[in-house]
Amino acid sequence: MSPETQLPQHSPLRGILLKCLSVMVFTVMGAIVKATSEGGLGVPPGQQVFFRSFFAIPVILIWLLWRQELHVGLKTFRPMGHFYRGIVGTAAMMMGFWGLALLPFPEVTAIGYAAPLLVVVFAAMFLGEDVRLFRMSMVVLGMTGVSIVLSSRISTGTDTAIGYRETLGAVVTLGGATCAALAQIFVRKLVQEERTSAIVFWFSITSTLLGLLTLPFGWVMPDAEQAALLVTIGLLGGVGQILLTSAYRFADASLVAPFEYASMLLALAIGWTIFDEVPTPTMLAGAALVICAGILIIWREHKLGLERNRQRRAMTPQG
Repeated sequence: MSPETQLPQHSPLRGILLKCLSVMVFTVMGAIVKATSEGGLGVPPGQQVFFRSFFAIPVILIWLLWRQELHVGLKTFRPMGHFYRGIVGTAAMMMGFWGLALLPFPEVTAIGYAAPLLVVVFAAMFLGEDVRLFRMSMVVLGMTGVSIVLSSRISTGTDTAIGYRETLGAVVTLGGATCAALAQIFVRKLVQEERTSAIVFWFSITSTLLGLLTLPFGWVMPDAEQAALLVTIGLLGGVGQILLTSAYRFADASLVAPFEYASMLLALAIGWTIFDEVPTPTMLAGAALVICAGILIIWREHKLGLERNRQRRAMTPQG
């Protein structure tokens, strides 16, 4: 039985709004990560992970106090599960931040959409979930789209500094998406016994410590403005996580999940206006395939969920 004891009011419109707000917050956070990665300072990914995680913790604690759940919200029955999830999740965050320093913002966003597709594969491999032909076909379609996005970066090779930078960016961003998918597998196991608040909090603690371990590898001293941006990354990360968690409390996952792809529109706008990044037709075509595959998987899962509910109601004895 799920450890979440409070049954929230079902409000689809509120769930959609919270999801869209979380997408906006996380996209802005990613833009700030990219901004602090570039220029003369070049904040390394490990330092960014530390700020992202450390300054999210107060936001999470204030949220739990407001909900009067602090006394139970941080209890854990599987500390090692949180530790393993923290390692994989921190690796995903670090590689994602590194990718933002090396590739255009919309491309990193598009490659990141590989994560939910890979979750389908890993769920079959590690959780024994039944993955049928339709879902696997959509995974193949989506990964084809990811390959299209990656193709222009990989094909440049490593003959020049720019080519090496782009190839490295493609590899680490895809690696981050893979680790993010693995982290979701750990989360699926944790939610069977742990509260969502505990999963979020202990991940922030783990990633803070792991980020701090990168200090000997070359942190930089930011000025006041850059330090404020780094702190903002953490605050936005905490707010975004709360908005995301709340969205799934008010509406079904199949309803709110497709709104994740609104991040592509935001990434295109931010990339164009702030970073002077013009999207290529190849990138747009690949992103369209990935988004199409993701939405079709969500739609299929929604249809199967409705069918399972009808079957359960049919099998329930009528009084």
